[in-house]
Amino acid sequence: MPRLTSDDLIAVELPHPSNTSRRRPTQPPIRQTSVPTTSKSSPTAFIPTILTSPLPKPSSNPSPDANNNNNSTPLPLRPPHTSSLLPGFGLPSFLRFVSLWWFMFVAVEWLLVVVGYRGQYEDFICATLDWWPPDKCDYGTCTWSMGTTLLNLDLNNSNLLNAVKAFSPLKIRMGGTLQDRLIYQTNEQQPCHTFVKDDSQLLGFSQGCLPMSRWDDLNLFFKQTGAVVTFGLNALTGRTVNSEDGWTTGAWDPSNAESLLRYTVSKGYSIHGWELGNELSGDNGIGAKVTAQQYASDVKTLHNLIESIYVNSQVKPLVIGPGGFYDNTWFPEFIGKTTKSLQAVSHHIYNLGAGVDTGLEGRILDPSYLDKEATTFSNLQQAIRSSGTSAVAWVSEAGGAYNSGHNHVTNAFVMSFWYLDQLGMAATFDTKTYCRQSLVGGNYGLLKSSSFVPNPDYYSALLWHRLMGRQVLSTSVSGMKMLRAYTHCSKQSQGITVLLINLDDETNIQVSVSTERGSILAETRGSQVARRSKFEKMPIMRDNTREEYHLTAPNRNINSQKMLLNGKVLKVDSNGNIPILEPAIVKSSDPVNVAPLSIVFVHIPSIVSQTCTL
Repeated sequence: MPRLTSDDLIAVELPHPSNTSRRRPTQPPIRQTSVPTTSKSSPTAFIPTILTSPLPKPSSNPSPDANNNNNSTPLPLRPPHTSSLLPGFGLPSFLRFVSLWWFMFVAVEWLLVVVGYRGQYEDFICATLDWWPPDKCDYGTCTWSMGTTLLNLDLNNSNLLNAVKAFSPLKIRMGGTLQDRLIYQTNEQQPCHTFVKDDSQLLGFSQGCLPMSRWDDLNLFFKQTGAVVTFGLNALTGRTVNSEDGWTTGAWDPSNAESLLRYTVSKGYSIHGWELGNELSGDNGIGAKVTAQQYASDVKTLHNLIESIYVNSQVKPLVIGPGGFYDNTWFPEFIGKTTKSLQAVSHHIYNLGAGVDTGLEGRILDPSYLDKEATTFSNLQQAIRSSGTSAVAWVSEAGGAYNSGHNHVTNAFVMSFWYLDQLGMAATFDTKTYCRQSLVGGNYGLLKSSSFVPNPDYYSALLWHRLMGRQVLSTSVSGMKMLRAYTHCSKQSQGITVLLINLDDETNIQVSVSTERGSILAETRGSQVARRSKFEKMPIMRDNTREEYHLTAPNRNINSQKMLLNGKVLKVDSNGNIPILEPAIVKSSDPVNVAPLSIVFVHIPSIVSQTCTL
């Protein structure tokens, strides 16, 4: 069986049009019927254009997630070292060159560089459950119907139970805007009222209450489904909010939270982490704002509280925060002041715009727009590394479009282009958890609000969870902007898994994989530099196979709320059981066909990276 070493070359060849349009033909043209063979007599196969940059120097701090489900510590980041292959380009070990060649009228080359260098958590995939009541409405539409949020969710619904169980485990984050208006009825004598719409009050609602009987029911549900859960605490108790500008004064009062924590411990409920506050981080705060210095002090209070209450526990919950929108001044200050008390730095992503915006679909399919979020991931990664903290990055809420999303966009097939690209990008920047808003509720739920039947993104999340392993192989593509690619070591199986996302509405892309000896002519910063390097010849056996999962929309209608897997509609049975996600078994020597506006997971067991065996 082929085994990749630091001297391996993988050539992947595919077609590419010189011009693309946005029309959607009924029968998309196939741009290539055969794949050129790579050899020393075919120099174009070995002249990749490299458009990338050295990987940032990783932190030497270990992951703090002692409460991770598999109780194993993720591998430390692999420090880069310079290779003589490309002067001025720092290349980590286990380098794989993948030359991708596509044809229409002219030949254009692009390169996929794969480097094993970091890991994600086994429970990287996360979904949120929110507190919004049924009268939460946006733009005249009320999408948080009865039975979709934490206070009224039907916890006995078989569709819901099966949907959560299928992940084994699914990480669930309890929280949202109204968590900072929620009190906990740990004293049976105190009144406990639900949220009531009131525009005169902070965040547009009256204060709400969580009865301990409901907390008991929720924890029973989490135990039955095997979910890994975090809880967002009210961070506004004890503070005064200035009605003029939203800035707060005063420290966090932890007394009500302490009662909830003590009750939780007394019942033996398992909480993976406690997150303080929701979207209160400085100028980017929603409704209320807390300074970085005060927030850091409050996180230390929570840390001390957990240390005290969980003193007899072998595994203590994580301290998570601030759960806000990244700011390049506020976050670094906050992180720098919580190096001893915080285990996960959480932030939120709604980068597509308002749910009412008619341009959402265009942004989802625009690779340049998708690329913009990399700046946030990179800046947060740098802030964490510069601080010396052992905390890791989390996305604790991401719905794409704020104010409950947009029907037939953020709950339709088209959203999987954004969602899977976000998962790939976040993992590349060492994000350890990514929480999708929401599991159910609004127009961006993984499940339909009316029936808990999965929307397309549910299946995208489930395939990622089952196929993409802990180790992330850094993947960069140049030459074809409409193709997105991410690579991981395969999960619970041998080999690698490649995620290919074709944003183009016309072009079929055919990808084939082979390995050869040869030399490389690299182009960096406008100059060509040739260097010879030996690559171990690794023929892929003809009788070897790979697994492919092709995701498409019915009749190429990307606004459909149905998804096809290898041409078959995915749907639950009459008992609410999640369908078996069966791959297509394909010979390794055959090219991978990535249809227009489609997504493909490719599990290649015959390619074994040393990184994946560590």
